[in-house]
Amino acid sequence: MQTLWNKGTEAAQAVEDFTVGQDREMDMRLARYDVLGSKAHIAMLADVGLLPEEEEELLQKELDRILTQIERGEFVLEDIAEDIHSQVEINLTRALGDLGKKIHSGRSRNDQVLVDLKLYMRAELEAIRVSVLKLFDKLQELSQRHRDVILPGYTHGQIAMPSSFGMWFGAYAESLCDDMYMLGAAYRIVNQNPLGSAAGYGSSFPLDRSHTTRTLAFEDLNYNSVAAQMSRGKSERAFAAALGCLASTINKFAADCCLYMGSNYRFISFPDSLTTGSSIMPHKKNPDVWEIMRAKSNCIAAAEGTIAQLTANLPHGYHRDFQMLKQILFPAIDSTKECLSMCVYMLDNICVNDSIVSGSTMYDDMFTVEQVNRKVLEGTPFRDAYREVGVAVKEGRFSYTGAKTVEGLHHTHQGSIGNLCTEDISRKMSRAARW
Repeated sequence: MQTLWNKGTEAAQAVEDFTVGQDREMDMRLARYDVLGSKAHIAMLADVGLLPEEEEELLQKELDRILTQIERGEFVLEDIAEDIHSQVEINLTRALGDLGKKIHSGRSRNDQVLVDLKLYMRAELEAIRVSVLKLFDKLQELSQRHRDVILPGYTHGQIAMPSSFGMWFGAYAESLCDDMYMLGAAYRIVNQNPLGSAAGYGSSFPLDRSHTTRTLAFEDLNYNSVAAQMSRGKSERAFAAALGCLASTINKFAADCCLYMGSNYRFISFPDSLTTGSSIMPHKKNPDVWEIMRAKSNCIAAAEGTIAQLTANLPHGYHRDFQMLKQILFPAIDSTKECLSMCVYMLDNICVNDSIVSGSTMYDDMFTVEQVNRKVLEGTPFRDAYREVGVAVKEGRFSYTGAKTVEGLHHTHQGSIGNLCTEDISRKMSRAARW
């Protein structure tokens, strides 16, 4: 196997297999970004006089050819290459001879990996932002469509107060705003250029790190070369923390859907094609999609803790431990994108029960607060009104005769069932998504 760090001695095959592990497979995701980083690097080398212009032109042309292969799915990571970085250099050397070897001047594989990862994470964060906005828009649409449909609210797992489907859907839409702020924070941490920090202590070459920062559209530099290397692990952890926050929202919504689909609730339903049956009970319509989504979101949330454990107690500088970060973060990214897409798909097919409380006294207890408030407005002190209604409930004589509709309940303050502030929530998301 050809390694960029080879000094003439071959590693034992067992050592090589153990240390490389799954890294080669994970590296294929970085192929495009490795080429883009190399293109920016050699453009900078030419600009500062470390690479003749005609040589840079040949290298850029060959790198563009490799990039086209990657985009067409024709790029191959050969058995002789340790990783994506050595494969790109192998291809360049085959095409251009010794000129291909000049591409590594002024950088280490450490800052090369770092810039690849940051470009990859930046692109994935941008893709997730788009997916979150799609889910947000769907929740907002459903919130508006079902804003007048009463839904029982629960605390401690017991019937509490009137809610609405508009409030339920809208709550998760607004929760996504918090998640978007977290994703934006991770984006800003990731969007700093480490290229030129080399192995963590800079280079004696007169590199222009601002040049590659502009070329790769980074917002800023990781200025201190040691700090640039210290961002390895921190960037992944920030990304994982943002995914964990988003996963908690998905998890809670999936748990709600599992509950609301149950035969004891029947608040929502889905077509038979989106549920599964039982091998023995013909009446079952199981919420398998939501259950798997609930499980996947828990696995996503666990990624941050695993990254924190992996990077704990390491002094500054590069350590091979960092190689394992990809095996933690990359699957979490995949699962997040999958859950977001499936959530929108399921919501496209959700059926809301719009007659949960009409013509039934089953949920009358959730109107006790409304009865207390009515008495207060009529002049009864709150504590007295509370006691009167409480005694009626205890004795089984409580009956709510008011209108069991959103309009009839007269909830008017911001964020109540009668004033969902949907447009305000949309404005909040617009600010949150403005990275």
